[in-house]
Amino acid sequence: MTGVLIFWLILLALGTPIYVSLGIASLANILLSGLNPLTIPQRVANAANSFPLLAAPFFILMGNVMNTSGVTRRIFNFANVLVGWLRGGLGHANVVASMIFAGMSGSAVADAGGLGTIEIQAMKEGGYDVDFAAGITAASAVIGPIIPPSLPMVIYAVLADTSVGGLFIGGVIPGILMGVSLMVMVAAFARKRNYPKTKFPSPRILWTAFKESFWALLAPLILFFGIISGIFTPTEAAVVAAFYAIILGLFIYKEFKITELPRMIIMTIESNGVVLALVMTAVLFGWNLSVAGVPQALGGLLTSMSKNPIVIILIINLFLLFVGCFMEAIAAMMILVPILMPVAHSIGIDPIQFGLIVVLNLMIGTITPPVGIVLYVTANVAKISFERVMKSTAPFLIPLLVVLMLVSYVPQVTTFLPHLLMKK
Repeated sequence: MTGVLIFWLILLALGTPIYVSLGIASLANILLSGLNPLTIPQRVANAANSFPLLAAPFFILMGNVMNTSGVTRRIFNFANVLVGWLRGGLGHANVVASMIFAGMSGSAVADAGGLGTIEIQAMKEGGYDVDFAAGITAASAVIGPIIPPSLPMVIYAVLADTSVGGLFIGGVIPGILMGVSLMVMVAAFARKRNYPKTKFPSPRILWTAFKESFWALLAPLILFFGIISGIFTPTEAAVVAAFYAIILGLFIYKEFKITELPRMIIMTIESNGVVLALVMTAVLFGWNLSVAGVPQALGGLLTSMSKNPIVIILIINLFLLFVGCFMEAIAAMMILVPILMPVAHSIGIDPIQFGLIVVLNLMIGTITPPVGIVLYVTANVAKISFERVMKSTAPFLIPLLVVLMLVSYVPQVTTFLPHLLMKK
């Protein structure tokens, strides 16, 4: 298996698409190990035949529709009225808007590319440094996949055979903590640089902003309470969310045309095709690793380094942060979750807590070089260099890492709500 792993790394270095390299490496290992090749279609088909995975295309479709139907603008305007009176108000509004949008799209890239366009333009016009605007936009986008719904959590749930609903609810407190911690950092920058603030809103202005954004604000509430009440499953919630977004754009805000729907569906199919290809080949690759005893070997290596769960969790965090710097989040999850789950189980980490540890680590990876997809998206939106966005985002890694440590070492941060609401 060692030779196959080296072969796989060579394929990646040559620029081979990840799902292709995973499939080729898996085939090579099966043939060299004398395993039955019929295992390939069986494992691939079983990986695709997953009810939770049906959520993926609908969450992707919802995000595409939300970004073109006037929803993002209304969310940001409401957030600005809500917290704009604080020093550095537009920076705070940036974070609050991301927290609200996270409850709809669950995607860091959608947040940075859709909401970020409006946020950065407003901050530039409001007298903020473009670098600061880009930095807080990229950092706040990380909240997207933590507050439910979340495509990465759906993928983790499939790989770890864990409750999607439990993961969704478990992300609420960490997501709020991320938002609050980023706002603390914004406040520090605002005082130092004397950023502007708006007047405290009158009840009339607040009510007007609320009315204009009401239907958009209703979306995360419908999803959250629909899931915890059992009205629909997390997978069904994705369908509800997608149709709600379409209805919102067509009939309420009337900024989305029915003629745009075919293009949105094609974009969704393309994105979901990549996700599904990754799932199928990564599950096959994970099975090869399991047969070769790689998870057991890694577990033995970690426990030989230390018997202390605190140290093992720290090592896992450092490893995931390192991987997140070089590999796209979902692809990394496909490969690493089957390997790391036995280790987490051996030291008694709740699957929901471990899911949040994995997702948060890899989401932080989206704002770290050299891969950092959110940094590239934000640089494109802000019309500045990748290096400038990277430098301006760096200070905001501090509050995010603080929350990561809380998630890692205080289980109640992630497990309290699922245990309370789902009566586990």
